[in-house]
Amino acid sequence: MKLEPVVNSLLDTDLYKFNMDQVIFHKHTDLSGEYYFRCRTEGVVFTPEMLEEINAQIDHLCSLTFRKEELDYLRSIRFIKNDYVEFLRLWRPIRDYVETSLSEDGELNIRVKGPLFSAMQFEIFLLEIVNEVYFRMKYDYAKLVASAREKLDRKISDFHSGKYTFTFAEFGCRRRLSREWEDEVVRRFGQEIKNCAGTSNVYLAMKYGMTPIGTYAHEYVQMYQGIDSIPLAYTNHYALEDWYDEYRGDNGTALTDTITTDLFLLDFNRAMVNNFTGVRHDSGDPYEWGEKMIRHYESYGADPRTKLLLFSDSLDFDKAQALWDHFKDRAKVSFGIGTFCSNDTCEKALNIVIKLQTVNGKAVAKLSDTPGKAMCRDAEYLEYLRRSVAFRLQREK
Repeated sequence: MKLEPVVNSLLDTDLYKFNMDQVIFHKHTDLSGEYYFRCRTEGVVFTPEMLEEINAQIDHLCSLTFRKEELDYLRSIRFIKNDYVEFLRLWRPIRDYVETSLSEDGELNIRVKGPLFSAMQFEIFLLEIVNEVYFRMKYDYAKLVASAREKLDRKISDFHSGKYTFTFAEFGCRRRLSREWEDEVVRRFGQEIKNCAGTSNVYLAMKYGMTPIGTYAHEYVQMYQGIDSIPLAYTNHYALEDWYDEYRGDNGTALTDTITTDLFLLDFNRAMVNNFTGVRHDSGDPYEWGEKMIRHYESYGADPRTKLLLFSDSLDFDKAQALWDHFKDRAKVSFGIGTFCSNDTCEKALNIVIKLQTVNGKAVAKLSDTPGKAMCRDAEYLEYLRRSVAFRLQREK
């Protein structure tokens, strides 16, 4: 390993990984899954030297275990339960679950396969590793940091001047420039402005006394597609029911777009409207989505001003401010901002993802509200899922 360790703590990940894993630990330990890496940015070439470093970093990751102070911190989060923390005391990443390779034209391939409660934890760590290895080995890293710091100074100044007035959380783990740079970003946002509500990075939340923020991701709803007893078009229903049963209204922001927001709203009934504190946007037109959610709350007699609209789809600060100005008097509004916080440099950030593709050997998929975001290795299954969603929407709307 030529570089310093990219990941030095198993808390150096997004909070929602623990949130989802706790539900799986309590309810679905029989599920296994496969995750696949994809670089959506065209023309990106990984070198054999990069692959060698990525593998060395994965080896290091799989040598880590949770420290006592890290487990104690997880226990201090009100909705993380003691039996799950005791499980994490025994858990570690297993190297055999991860396979990597490089094609002749420099396309990086990564597959994670194993019990879902364990395989799912690799996603953020691997994205952190791939990003940092790529940017340190391809570019002049000092130049990247200098440009990122200049932009960060400007963002903080714009909050002080009143150009930006919204509240946001830093969601930058997965596409950060480096571990040290995300640390600086979170520290400075926490200390120099009043608008940062917290960070998704659990380690940095612990380090700087900030609020760890996150609920669940698309993979949580996707995993229900692999359970034979659940009809595909009703996976949101079972995901919401299990989440509420686990958290009883605490930790209650629902992601709407895994198999389209329109289908989600069929299952976001009066009980769920009351039980969940808000909803998160991650694809499609954010203004149309926000208006749709406000109408939905009003249809059940709920005051949208008591509910959170959390926007998290490829945001920069100007987009967030415009959304804040539009919705701020009609709902609680916040933002999860990732790449624009943690990898805003003189070079273009990578658009890389690791997505759940099978559960118990069966294909699963995300449809989202933006067709280009769909990712599935089985085109026939993806079309079947689309037809299942369309059939229920046509029958029940």
